[in-house]
Amino acid sequence: MDRLGHRFNDPALLELALTHRSWCAEHSGSSSNERLEFLGDAVLSLVVTGRLYERFGDWAEGDLAKARASLVNSATLAEVGRSVGLGEQLRLGRGEHVSGGRAKPSILADAVEAVIGAVYLDGGIGAADDAVGRLLGDRLDAVASSPGHADFKTRLQELAARLGLDPPSYEVTTSGPAHHRRFRAEVWAGDEAGVGAGSTKKDAEQRAAEVAYASLTAKFPS
Repeated sequence: MDRLGHRFNDPALLELALTHRSWCAEHSGSSSNERLEFLGDAVLSLVVTGRLYERFGDWAEGDLAKARASLVNSATLAEVGRSVGLGEQLRLGRGEHVSGGRAKPSILADAVEAVIGAVYLDGGIGAADDAVGRLLGDRLDAVASSPGHADFKTRLQELAARLGLDPPSYEVTTSGPAHHRRFRAEVWAGDEAGVGAGSTKKDAEQRAAEVAYASLTAKFPS
């Protein structure tokens, strides 16, 4: 679980988080990850809510709720579980294993929540926040472009127009080898500049636009 960025003080918690109830049915006296899943669900919701609240200060409650729902639903969590190879680490009963349980979305999503719950018990809310950031970081970055939210390049362009400024201008530079290219974008909107970096030109421009948008909205509050 390198993607977690957390070294467990109590490795038994991670083992428990990876234990499906089908394993317990075949191993008398063992416990499943269901209680950790219950805890992790609450911790995940709290962390994601806090991150959205801090990052998108101009969003209404309804927008924040929609964004949170897009991040903590079972389909998204199952994708996260697949991306970190969680299925291969699960302790499943023989029947569940044979029936393809390691790839079942519901089992993967539940295990992600259980792992987050385990991190919380082992290291506290700070460790859980870090783990969620690592697991959902790309999706948190992209949430501004999800349905119902214009991306920051569009929002910056619209804001500049409302303020009577010239359209934002971007300058992008690249660095690193071809197999690990990094992009750095700088955008100017009036007297305000924003700088962002990412693994693609689009990501870098979006992050730069987000910085410039925040600066302009602070300077010219609506």
